[in-house]
Amino acid sequence: MYLGIDCGTQGTKALILDIHSGRVLGEGSAAHRLISGPNGRREQDPADWLLAFEQATAQALQNAGVAGSEILGIGVSGQQHGLVLLDARGEVLRPAKLWCDTESTAENAHLLDFLGGDRGSLERLGVAIAPGYTVSKLLWTRDHHPEVFGRIAHILLPHDYLNYWLTGRACAEYGDASGSGYFNVRTRSWDTELLELIDPEGGLVRALPELIESQRCVGTIRPQIAERLGLNPWALVASGGGDNMMGAIGTGNIALGVITMSLGTSGTVYAYAEQPQVSPHPQVATFCSSSGGWLPLICTMNLTNASGAIRDLLGLDVDTFDALVGESPIGAGGVLMLPFLNGERVPALPLATASLHGLTADNLTRANLCRAVVEGTTFGLRYGLDLLRDSGIRSDSIRLIGGGAKSATWRQIVADIMGAPVVCPKHTEAAALGAAIQAAWCVSHQHGEASSLAALCERCVSLDDARGAEPDELRSRAYEGVYQRYREQVRALQ
Repeated sequence: MYLGIDCGTQGTKALILDIHSGRVLGEGSAAHRLISGPNGRREQDPADWLLAFEQATAQALQNAGVAGSEILGIGVSGQQHGLVLLDARGEVLRPAKLWCDTESTAENAHLLDFLGGDRGSLERLGVAIAPGYTVSKLLWTRDHHPEVFGRIAHILLPHDYLNYWLTGRACAEYGDASGSGYFNVRTRSWDTELLELIDPEGGLVRALPELIESQRCVGTIRPQIAERLGLNPWALVASGGGDNMMGAIGTGNIALGVITMSLGTSGTVYAYAEQPQVSPHPQVATFCSSSGGWLPLICTMNLTNASGAIRDLLGLDVDTFDALVGESPIGAGGVLMLPFLNGERVPALPLATASLHGLTADNLTRANLCRAVVEGTTFGLRYGLDLLRDSGIRSDSIRLIGGGAKSATWRQIVADIMGAPVVCPKHTEAAALGAAIQAAWCVSHQHGEASSLAALCERCVSLDDARGAEPDELRSRAYEGVYQRYREQVRALQ
C-alpha cells in the first residue's frame, strides 16, 4: 500500500493506493487557512499543512480500512513556487509566500531587468520568471524582513518542506525546482550566481537543498513522525514533486500527445516533452517533469476562485450555479468577464483587475454572470493552449481534472472552446494519485527492482468515458467570435 499526499492551496488531500490492483482504497482531506493582505499578499502557515497532513492521512486510512503499518511508501505533491524559510534548527521563520502571492511584483521586475527581460531569462534559465516564482520572494524577504533574511539556513518549496518534516533531509527534485526561478531547466542545476546577486555573502547558496532524481527516495520516515501519523516506521518517502508534475503522472501524461488541463483554484495546461525545447513565448514554462522528461506548462491565476467568487456573491450552491450556466447562451448574452481577481500570469497581466464588459439592462442576469465567469476563465486556458500549440505541442486529447471538471456543462464548454475531445480520469485527485504512483516507482528503485512508471500508470490510471465531451463544430465556431472579443479586451490591457 502507498500513501499519496497533495498539499494544495485550499487543503491537503490523502489517498491510499493498492499498487497491485491499481485501486484507490480510501481518501481523506483537511482544509488550510489562507492569509490575505494588501498588495497581493497570499501566505499560509506551514504548521497548518502538518496538521492537515495528519488529519487527511487518518481519514484515508480509516476509509480504506487499512492499517498504517501496511504503508510501504509515501509520495508528496505540493503547490509550486511557495517559499518556506527555515533557521538552523529547522524552525519555520515566517509564513510561506504562495504561488498566488504577487506582493513581490516589483522585485520580479528588478530581477528581470538584471536577466535582460523575458528573452534573457529564457536564454539563461529556460523560463521567464514571473511574480509568482520563488526567486522574487527571496529578494522581497531581504528588502522587507532583513532580520528574517539573516537567519535563513534552508530554502524549501512546500513539498520539499513536507519531505524535510517526514525525513529530516533537505532536498529537492528537478520538476518542482523548475518553478523556483533560480534553476536551469536545460542543465537541471541551480543558478547560484542569480542567488549571489540577492545575497553576495553566499548564504542563500548554502541554504539550497540537495537535488535528487525523480525516481529516488528521500529517505525513511522519522520514527516520531511515523508514530504521530500511525504509519509503518520503515516506510520510504519518495522524491515527490510539484502538483502539476504529480498531476501529469496521475493522469498518465508521461508520453507525447496527451494534454492535461486542470480546473482548480488556478488553471493549468501541460504536456510531456522528451527534450527541453524552450518556447519563445515567455508565458510557456518549460519545466522538468517528475517522470524523467520535461513538462511545458502554462498556468492561469484565476479559475475556480473566480467562479467561486460569483457563486458567493449570488448566494448559489454548486448545483444551482451549474444549472444557471447551462441556461445562458454561448457568449452569455453579450456579457464578457475578464476574471483577473488575482492579477494574471497567462496572459501576463500581474497588476490587472477583474472587469465585466457588455452589460445592459437586458442581459444583466444571474445566468449570464455565471456563464461569463466560466467562459472567461476557460478563454484564459485557450489562450495558453494556443501558446503550447504554437510551440509544437500536440493536443490529440485533453485529460480534464480539478473541481471544475465535475461539471458536465463546463466539460462541454472546454471541449467546444478548445476544439478537442475531453475525457476525465476516473480518479479526480490526480496529484495525490500521481504522488502515490511515484512513491511505488521510487520504492521499487530503492529495492533494485526498477518498475516501469509507464506500467504503473497503465495499471493505476483509468479514464471515465461517461464523463467525456466531444467538440461540436457549430458551437466551436460560435465561440471563436466570443474568444476573439476576449483577445481584443486583453490586448487593450496589455
